[in-house]
Amino acid sequence: MENKETKYLEMIVKNIVEKEDDVRVTQELDEKGTKLTIFVAESDMGKVIGMGGKMAESIRAIMHAYGGKTNQKIGVVIDEPEGKRSR
Repeated sequence: MENKETKYLEMIVKNIVEKEDDVRVTQELDEKGTKLTIFVAESDMGKVIGMGGKMAESIRAIMHAYGGKTNQKIGVVIDEPEGKRSR
């Protein structure tokens, strides 16, 4: 079931990438709060992360502020395609 946080983040990411149909956001709840994971096409990873990670930082800041407004802690993770994970 999608909630407002998931839909909001998905809308933000779809406005950044070229392959909007490949955007997917999942949600996990744990004792720390809400964890949202972004999945995008490999060709759009650079757009979502940005130069020096600036776009990723901005996305996390927006969702952190959204969480403050809705009284919850929200973390954002960008899933890297298999075999491309940094060490």
